Amino acid sequence: MNSRHIRRAAAAAGSTIAAVILLSGCGIAANVFSAGAQRDESGSVTEDSNIDIFDLKVGDCKIADDVNSEELSATNVVPCADPHDEEIFHEFELPDGEYPGEEAIYTAALEGCEPEFESFVGISEEESSLTYAYFSPTPQGWSEVDDRVIQCVLFTEDGSQLEGSAEGTKI
Repeated sequence: MNSRHIRRAAAAAGSTIAAVILLSGCGIAANVFSAGAQRDESGSVTEDSNIDIFDLKVGDCKIADDVNSEELSATNVVPCADPHDEEIFHEFELPDGEYPGEEAIYTAALEGCEPEFESFVGISEEESSLTYAYFSPTPQGWSEVDDRVIQCVLFTEDGSQLEGSAEGTKI
């Protein structure tokens, strides 16, 4: 395994703190993946692509990965106008230092994702038909490649697909 491609997905769902398991990144060699998604001048995905998990960007829309997987190394992105399951709505970095542990990462994800959910969607998670989870660093990624990024990922509570970005939709 190439630790450059390790990311864990964890659970978080707003004020109800309902756990929703997403996916994570476990590595395989980078040459297995394309050079990344095809993007227009604004950075939006223009073609379906299977990309390295570390190539996900805020605003990317993606197809849900295997929910039985605890780690992932690649994921499928699509143009947001196409049917999709998830959208990256925010990301932030944790401070340097020792790996803080899963509980501290969970707390940081709640504190970092919750307010941004409302800013992005236009209503609170409690009022929305959407919820969120997050991608987070693994202990191995933290120590070997200085991965400190948490990415906040929204999706529908009922599992239905979205078409178009959820930004400002108040759904």
